[in-house]
Amino acid sequence: MRLLPKSLLGQVMATVIFGLFVGQGVAAVLLFQGAQQRQQVNLVNSAAFRLVDARERAERREQGRLASRGDDGENLDRPRRGERDGKKDRRGERPGYSEFRVGLETSDRSPLLPGETRLPEIEDGLERVLASQGIVTEEVVALRRDATKDPFITERPRLLARIERRGEDDRWLIVAAYREDNGAWRVARVAEGRRPRQLFGPILIQTLVIFAVLVTLLYFVMRRITRPIARLTERVTSFSQRPDHTEKLEESGPQDVRELIAAHNLMEARISAMLDEKDVMLGAIGHDLKTPLAALRVRIESVPDDQQRQRMAESIEGITRTLDDILTLARVGRAGSQREKLDLSALASSVVEEFEDLGEPVTLVEAPRLVVSGHTTWLERAMRNLISNAVRYGGAANVDVLREDGVAVIRVDDNGPGIPAERISEMMEPFTRGEASRNRATGGAGLGLTLARAIAEQHGGKLVLANRAGGGLRAEIRLPENA
Repeated sequence: MRLLPKSLLGQVMATVIFGLFVGQGVAAVLLFQGAQQRQQVNLVNSAAFRLVDARERAERREQGRLASRGDDGENLDRPRRGERDGKKDRRGERPGYSEFRVGLETSDRSPLLPGETRLPEIEDGLERVLASQGIVTEEVVALRRDATKDPFITERPRLLARIERRGEDDRWLIVAAYREDNGAWRVARVAEGRRPRQLFGPILIQTLVIFAVLVTLLYFVMRRITRPIARLTERVTSFSQRPDHTEKLEESGPQDVRELIAAHNLMEARISAMLDEKDVMLGAIGHDLKTPLAALRVRIESVPDDQQRQRMAESIEGITRTLDDILTLARVGRAGSQREKLDLSALASSVVEEFEDLGEPVTLVEAPRLVVSGHTTWLERAMRNLISNAVRYGGAANVDVLREDGVAVIRVDDNGPGIPAERISEMMEPFTRGEASRNRATGGAGLGLTLARAIAEQHGGKLVLANRAGGGLRAEIRLPENA
């Protein structure tokens, strides 16, 4: 996926952040459900308590009323309270008045209004609690209602005014009622309170705090791990181009990373020692082979036949060139001198002049100034090899130096038959020739392109071969301008 980070630090951070948010999301859902359940239990208990308390108080009043009558006639003839002075007691006129004062109501009809939805879970809980208190119910009803639309409250202007001054979240009631066997409904109203959605604010703040602390700590821990790994990666990349580092990479980070860096330092030391031994061996081989070749050059001067002497000299010269190519190829990557800033256009011009002085059909296109960092001797050698191949197999060479997308390009075109597409990669392998015979009159030892590719890669570039649409072969050495 393109959105996923590619670095170790980024992937670990993304995984932890994702896991944190998923975990907090699950915790928020569970907390929300738990809060809902607790609120529901509290509402059920509050409504049941008010209904049970109202029933008990009604029973106590009834018992007190019966006890106050007594069994004597005097009491029977005494006028009832509420009928004194020809007036009815208000409580006798409006049964349940005392309940109204505490938000309780006794009614002959269900409190459920048209369009309202019942709450089955609260009804079930309320029925269980009432049954545990010995209250037999014919039907239980529970619903959620806006207090400003409740008929019981709208009949009381002062109470309605107080409720309207509250916020919308504080206006909701749970209306709970049960029907007795005589058909009367006992109704209680309980303020719902704030709903559990108000918990999301604290959960969000908690998530952000945990996120900030955890991610900050994790970032510093991961940086301690990834920083030495990044340095190791950079060192491995640079070692492939310049295996002549003398200083060791500092061992830092956790123990596992320290052991990895120590193993890499040991590997570098062994590779450097092996390359040093190889250079010493190649120097000895070159000296041991060139000495007898030089002696042969002297001895062939005594050969009386001029034609034979010329052939022998050409053979010795060919062997010497092949030996030089092999030694040069083996030393590529082991810089004997520091790189220097050089102008590719000027370098190409000097190489082309050498071929022009020999009468070879080589031309140079006027090129802009392109400065790169490299080894002059090696880049000259690579250009000579490409131009020599173009002249030998294509009859002429056209050299151009240009810039393409931040890359310095040395381009050599010829007018020859080109190379079959399936053999282009093969032609850059050692000792591979386009002409099958080993006749030096028709080609070299098959190391020219191999050496040019090795030099280009040692400078951080590459050698590209391609057949031109109009015929001929195009060879390009592509180097980064900051090489």
